Amino acid sequence: MTLRWGILGTGGIARTFTSDLRTLDDHEVVAVGSRAAETATAYADEFGIPHAHASYQALADDPDVDVIYVATPHSGHASAALTFIGAGKHVLVEKPFTMDEVEAAEVVAAARAAGVFCMEAMWTRFNPAIARIRDLLADGAIGEVVTVEADFGFPAEYDPAGRLFAPELGGGALLDLGVYPISFASMILGEPATVLATTGLAPTGVDANTGVLLGYESGAVAVLHCSLRGLNPIRAAISGTTGRIDIPPTFFRPEKFTLVRTGAEPVTEEFTLPGLGYTFQAEEVARRIRAGETESPLMTLDETLSIMRTLDRARTAAEFNAHPAGSW
Repeated sequence: MTLRWGILGTGGIARTFTSDLRTLDDHEVVAVGSRAAETATAYADEFGIPHAHASYQALADDPDVDVIYVATPHSGHASAALTFIGAGKHVLVEKPFTMDEVEAAEVVAAARAAGVFCMEAMWTRFNPAIARIRDLLADGAIGEVVTVEADFGFPAEYDPAGRLFAPELGGGALLDLGVYPISFASMILGEPATVLATTGLAPTGVDANTGVLLGYESGAVAVLHCSLRGLNPIRAAISGTTGRIDIPPTFFRPEKFTLVRTGAEPVTEEFTLPGLGYTFQAEEVARRIRAGETESPLMTLDETLSIMRTLDRARTAAEFNAHPAGSW
């Protein structure tokens, strides 16, 4: 069965996902939606997509679409997802899933009531290197995990009207970039008991350089950083009582990692990624939908709600420990 995709949005992440979908034999992009008709038409012409829609509702009502990928700015995720779920469509919603936990809970409740597949598009979860790391951790390869470290940042050009710096669009380092290290820590350690954060603010008021410290009931900690100012290494490390796993840049799209164990030589495992690395996520969506399932066990809706809670708590903590980020 060929899975027929609709794409909502025509920005960079939509283009990346569409490009990878086109490499898969059992997936087809049949429609694109945008609020601007000319934008949707241009995108459809570029990628050879048969249907271009000038509204969310028109995309929702397209009978040829099985599942819709929501790739709008963060502020539009919840309303779009609810529209598509209401039309009986399966949805894959870009990260962060929504602006906050309240919105996320509404989308999750709607998807469960409608019996449609719904998942946050945290594509890292389906990367083969990450899958291998999960297996190693489950097998106790590094003992009990005590520390997770991860970061994501780059020096963004300051544009007060741009998406990254607009509060109303969910701008800021934490929602746009910090979701990667926070989701990574969640995959390994679950939901934290304690959330501490500090940030440097951009002139528009969004967080521009944020540090997050998570504490867990087990005594483990996660040390995370995200930035719109710094040229970060974008790497990660998982430290345990008998070893460590080092993931080089970029940790959310790894092609290798190194396992370091007490008393043993380091072992590096390497992987080949087709395309830009998004095909694994698409294949997981197809696998679950074809099996009649409404969630992925690798990125459950309950975990998405947990991640949104952690992001909310981090933003609240950072508000009480905020300073100007410096000159731009």
